Amino acid sequence: MMATPENGGPNAKQLQYWNDQAGPKWVAAQDLIEAQLRPLGLRTIERAALAPGERVIDVGCGCGETSLELARQVGPGGSVTGVDISRVMLERARPLARDGCVPHLRFEEADAQTHAFPREGFDVLFSRFGVMFFADPEAAFVNLRLALRPGGRLAFICWRPVVENPWMMVPLAAALQHIPPPPLLAPDAPGPFAFADAERVRGILSRAGFGEVRFEALDEMLAVGGGADLDRTVEFLLQIGPTAAALHEVGAEVARLVTAAVRESILPFSTPQGVRMASAAWIVTARRPEA
Repeated sequence: MMATPENGGPNAKQLQYWNDQAGPKWVAAQDLIEAQLRPLGLRTIERAALAPGERVIDVGCGCGETSLELARQVGPGGSVTGVDISRVMLERARPLARDGCVPHLRFEEADAQTHAFPREGFDVLFSRFGVMFFADPEAAFVNLRLALRPGGRLAFICWRPVVENPWMMVPLAAALQHIPPPPLLAPDAPGPFAFADAERVRGILSRAGFGEVRFEALDEMLAVGGGADLDRTVEFLLQIGPTAAALHEVGAEVARLVTAAVRESILPFSTPQGVRMASAAWIVTARRPEA
């Protein structure tokens, strides 16, 4: 039976955010988001070193594209469970398994921080930008470690600091010429940059019982907005990411000024293949000890 996260659970704010605000926007822009993030996800899947027949959890699976690729790699002898708190995104994900005739792929509406996964029921934990939103990341990774068999592996990707990510920082700086900066979040607050500090993440994973924790700096040129044209990419940046968050409840005239400023800021990065800008992320791998 499909699990439903409790509204009063530790991730209640994230549950509301990913169902009422971010989730619908991601579904609407899914094709552009997937085209932008796909190379980063595939690189992380490579580091997971999947083998046919393995059992995988995809944490924060969103609209399900990474889950589908994981299912292809483990084959029908394996299994993939995509987990997310966003019902609206899972509604987009589930047809991937049905229409693609992938019976070994299933999706659960559940909070990975607290969900009762089968103990030692999986070989690999994977996530593409889905683990930075836990209210209590240490407790979440304890829960996820217990779902891994001894010797099981963890592989996820997370953003490094915003200042190292021009694709986010450049349009945000342009927008802040016309709007006040958003309230500063605590460095450990749930959000896209909560895992930017490698030593903090190392400590979380070590205290949660993981060993062999390793970080690989991944610096990639992204097709921002999935390679869409300049104006569509501006629209994309005003809907998704830090610039979109800073634009909350501004008037029409200010929105017009911000749109023009963001367009001007990314114009130098426009190419025949779309807007291409640098990104910076960590690929993190670890293992549950054998004993």
